Amino acid sequence: MAFDQTPAAFAFHKVERRFGPKSVLRGLDLQVPEGQFVAIIGKSGCGKSTLLRLLAGLDQPDGGRIERPGPGGPAETRIMFQEPRLLPWARVAENVAVGLTGIAKGAEAHQRANALLEEVGLADRGDDWPSVLSGGQRQRVALARALVGAPRILTLDEPLGALDALTRIEMQGLLERIWREKGFTAVLVTHDVAEAVVLADRVVVLDQGRIALDLMIDLPRPRHHGSPEVAGYEQEILAQLFGRDAV
Repeated sequence: MAFDQTPAAFAFHKVERRFGPKSVLRGLDLQVPEGQFVAIIGKSGCGKSTLLRLLAGLDQPDGGRIERPGPGGPAETRIMFQEPRLLPWARVAENVAVGLTGIAKGAEAHQRANALLEEVGLADRGDDWPSVLSGGQRQRVALARALVGAPRILTLDEPLGALDALTRIEMQGLLERIWREKGFTAVLVTHDVAEAVVLADRVVVLDQGRIALDLMIDLPRPRHHGSPEVAGYEQEILAQLFGRDAV
């Protein structure tokens, strides 16, 4: 998909974020078109999660501005965390319906929650308790909860980081499929370079609160782990992260 003429889903203009004397984001400029899948990579402390929290409206910048052209502003953005954060006293469908708070309730909320559970492959688990689900299944519920309100922007803060390798690859395929079907803008923070290349249209590498590399991933989908094409992009990103001599 070409994004040259696509309107912006959001834009950061000279955004600053400080915690005491430490500058986490330093004049960050980033514009992302509607429908693009962007992966944010960088070493710990580079500002990845701070960027997501600002985008989701969970934090405010100390300088610069964040532009969200959509009518709903931060309300049109949802965030998915590494931990599922499910309510243990609520059944699976009720956990998904939490994403409809202030949007829908009653029979409509129940119907929409079950429809999303079907999309993530859990059509028969709506009446179960979260405690009986596997880790991958709990993350599917968290994904359904994040998407049930039909957000324009989905932010993902290492949501697959705690999963085993095979479940992680399976979840990557699910996430890509749903993103392609629904057309939302996705912003994924990850430490997994291969995951970024397989999923994203574009990989942004942060270094000390600034963009060190902004790389378009020009590969057809679906992409496959271990392919020479994916490996070539991985090496370019790793070279930026660790220096040319490290690759």
